[in-house]
Amino acid sequence: MTKKKLIAGNWKMNGALGANAALLQALRGGLEAGVHQNVDVAVAVPSAYLAQVQGLAEGSAIALAAQDVSRHEAGAYTGEVSAAMLQEFGVRYVLVGHSERRQYHGETDEQVAEKAQRALAAGITPVVCVGETLAEREAGQTEAVVKRQLAAVIHQNGHCISETVVAYEPVWAIGTGRTATPEQAQQVHAVLRAQLAAASEHADRIRLLYGGSMNAANAAALLAQPDIDGGLVGGASLKAQDFLQIIAAAA
Repeated sequence: MTKKKLIAGNWKMNGALGANAALLQALRGGLEAGVHQNVDVAVAVPSAYLAQVQGLAEGSAIALAAQDVSRHEAGAYTGEVSAAMLQEFGVRYVLVGHSERRQYHGETDEQVAEKAQRALAAGITPVVCVGETLAEREAGQTEAVVKRQLAAVIHQNGHCISETVVAYEPVWAIGTGRTATPEQAQQVHAVLRAQLAAASEHADRIRLLYGGSMNAANAAALLAQPDIDGGLVGGASLKAQDFLQIIAAAA
């Protein structure tokens, strides 16, 4: 089964009304010129900009994504944003378990699994992020760590796991300029693919993204790997030309 590759930009805590408008205009222009043949494109924006970017992306090939979702349905959770709220803004994807959420906000594997469940229940595709730290890689724990992180989501969501996207993001390669080699990334993606195949008869439809300093220079080599179905792009997604080049590499 041939899957469309998915290139998703993660703006992190960046953006401004004027800059967002300029970026979306440039992205729309590039996509309308045809660089995205057979590639799905999404941008994960800060929640404060969901309404603006929903309007800017309307009628284009750009899907809206959120950077996080509450594991609670509603209630006294100040500062949280529910899956139902995201749904009202036409959000198609939501990141869950990004390494920065795990590291800075203490998110556990179980909480990430609950967030994925909330997203799925609202018809939003969770992009489940897994990855190891440099210390874990050097200790030879990479496979054990990513399998543990993914296992929690599989356990919580059962057969619905086939409706997710999984993003492998080695923590040591995020925002550092260091990137896993295509071979290193493929090795981990193959492990995740096997784990998903054991959990779901529809595992072939699950897209596995690489997220760890993917840029215009290295995207083609990474995307050529058999088990890499796209990218979760950080800094390069804030520069229209770079992001469009990565999309073109996936086409």
